[in-house]
Amino acid sequence: MDAGYLECATPIVAGSATDRIAIVGQAPGAVEVVMGKPFAGRSGAELRRWLGEAGIDDAHLPYRTAVTKCFPGKAASGAGDRRPSPAEIALCAPWLEQELALVRPRVVLLLGTLAIERLWGKGPLDAVVGRSRRAADGALLIPLPHPSGASRWLNDGDHRDLLHRGLRLLKRALKPSGLDMAGDAGRMHSRR
Repeated sequence: MDAGYLECATPIVAGSATDRIAIVGQAPGAVEVVMGKPFAGRSGAELRRWLGEAGIDDAHLPYRTAVTKCFPGKAASGAGDRRPSPAEIALCAPWLEQELALVRPRVVLLLGTLAIERLWGKGPLDAVVGRSRRAADGALLIPLPHPSGASRWLNDGDHRDLLHRGLRLLKRALKPSGLDMAGDAGRMHSRR
């Protein structure tokens, strides 16, 4: 694992190559491995509530992927999942770059510090959540906290306000652009 290779790699992504929104999280969790789709557990339920607030229903979930494609295992402390190592992040970087280049989303939701650091840059959550900016390819980047509940960041009322500001940015991005939430192609669930 020091080199970034896992014993059993099970990449998990879902969505369509025609989706105009992509969600990038940290890595699949244990529930996602069992279910074979991203954001299938408690964090997925919370994410779907957030998306609902922005006007995206369960029938039109966007493309979902992660900085690293496989479950990294549980944290040594036993509390939550292990954060992918720098080597794992580096090994998966070309996959994420190519994935986003193929899908070409107009909006990219960055869930949690790892996705934010990878595609936005380092900075405290309260300095980036509730804001947006354009990536070099023109995609609108919208950072949000991770919906896992493992973080206590959202316990602060000001932080919840930032989350809702970020969701309003997403809602506004959907309105004028007429983004096709369903996409034209069939849905894809990959466990390769």
